[in-house]
Amino acid sequence: MEVLLAHPGGPFHVHRDDGAWTIPKGEAAPEEDLLTRAQIEFEEEVGFSPKDVRDYIELGSIIQKGGKTVHAWAFEGDLPEPFECKSNLFELEWPPHSGKRKQFPEVDRAEFFTEAIARQKLKPTQIPFLDRLRKALQRAAAS
Repeated sequence: MEVLLAHPGGPFHVHRDDGAWTIPKGEAAPEEDLLTRAQIEFEEEVGFSPKDVRDYIELGSIIQKGGKTVHAWAFEGDLPEPFECKSNLFELEWPPHSGKRKQFPEVDRAEFFTEAIARQKLKPTQIPFLDRLRKALQRAAAS
């Protein structure tokens, strides 16, 4: 099994690797369909909209250290060849207290990792998503 993870863009994550990667994610509005929001965020953060997805595997939710609730789904697929990560941008005063504003990509790269390596790269609070995916795939294989 390999999983696609996203590396946060911007100056605060440029030298961070292990424990910094994440699933592509974003904020849902109240009453918004969570799977639809996840699909939109995936496209906005990775720059690719997967077509012909047969089944989404619901992985539930977790609460990150900052209190944000993250809902996740998995699907089988691959990135097109050639692929270049193209993320939406955010604005930040940089350098701090300079009065200058710069734009940075929310995600600066997206890569596939084996499950073992993904466990090292992923934010610790998101590791339960890997456990849930592994269990879902085992159940599917057994049936």
